[in-house]
Amino acid sequence: MERIRTEILPGVWLTALRTDKFKTAWLSVNLLTQLRRSTAACTAVLPYVLRRGSTRLPDLETIAAELESLYGASITPSVRKLGEIQAVGFEAEFADDGAVGEDVFPRLAADVADLLLHPNTRGGLLRPDIVDSEREKLLERIRAGMNNKRAYAIERLYAHMCCCEDYAVPRLGEEADAERIHYRKLTMRYHDVLATSPVEIFYCGSLEGRHVARILTDVLSTMPRGEIDEDIGTDIRMNALEEQPRYVTETLPVAQGQLAVGYRLGACMAEPDIPALFVFNALYGGCVTSKLFLNVREKLSLCYYASSAYHRSKGIVTVSSGIECRDVETAKREILAQLASVQRGEFEEWEVEGARACLIASLESRGDSAGRMEENALGQAATGIRETADELIAALRAVTNERIAEAAQSMTLDTVYFLTGEDSKDE
Repeated sequence: MERIRTEILPGVWLTALRTDKFKTAWLSVNLLTQLRRSTAACTAVLPYVLRRGSTRLPDLETIAAELESLYGASITPSVRKLGEIQAVGFEAEFADDGAVGEDVFPRLAADVADLLLHPNTRGGLLRPDIVDSEREKLLERIRAGMNNKRAYAIERLYAHMCCCEDYAVPRLGEEADAERIHYRKLTMRYHDVLATSPVEIFYCGSLEGRHVARILTDVLSTMPRGEIDEDIGTDIRMNALEEQPRYVTETLPVAQGQLAVGYRLGACMAEPDIPALFVFNALYGGCVTSKLFLNVREKLSLCYYASSAYHRSKGIVTVSSGIECRDVETAKREILAQLASVQRGEFEEWEVEGARACLIASLESRGDSAGRMEENALGQAATGIRETADELIAALRAVTNERIAEAAQSMTLDTVYFLTGEDSKDE
């Protein structure tokens, strides 16, 4: 698999992977902007508004006919949160040129560029009817987030744990801000994002990378480029640790309680030991051989699920679990007890090897999916990380038990969030 990374326009970077492994190719165009509460909702709605039509493809019917002529290609809006960066744009999946023997990519790239750079406007402004329609759909998506109580609990944990940090801002922004989206304001935001945002483009397919670069340079040549925000995502604010952990309980009409726990990293480490933190997290709650899964869920039956996640771009670890509301104190105690056991080095070799094998298998399978490779490439571009899968695998193999314990010892409990049912609040 051949890989190139090149700057095709000021602040516009292309990562191209050449492979004959897939019958479909992948293209994503992502504008990176600082995640801010004041602009998150406005930024999040942009790709949905732009996807509604352009000067050449003025409506959804025309766009659908164009994509159907490209062997059923798809172009979908994308809104992602990468640490304290909000990435918005388009993802496209389409028949690979090599598989069908036709020039699909040049047309597809031109369509994506047209939607991005030449929106369907009225008097130079984004159309009010389209903006109003997509604003309501965005509100529906934000409100629908409450339907997934597991994800909702984690978002509420972020809101309290990172209350003075941009990381607390949801991917789609806040409902109150979304309600205020107006076509004039959104037009201004569109021009600002287009001119100042670093742009990350990812291609995966059979075409040679430099050929892809020439095509994209041509179709994006009219992109306005102003003063690019090169420092995006680097100014990460961190709440000062409280003397005591924060405990937050909120009530909603739920049948199953949701317990979320947040830890800060780095209490005992001059620099974070990234490979050791990965292995620690897998050992603690990141895979099916983890302590949380085998002990808190399987052995003690205290929860329906229990898992942990290491957020490398932010330097925190979170635990998510679904429990019976009456078991909250016992579950909380056992979740903390499992961390304490890792901190003391109380784990068997089979546990370590199970965690390591899980991580390595995930990294080795990354190349089986263009989508996963794109997600990894975008994450690396946003964080400045440049390690390859093979380099990380080698680093994971070298992690010792002592380093795992030290990584665990760097955890400091910050916030415990509990979502309980109304009928359980007095228990």
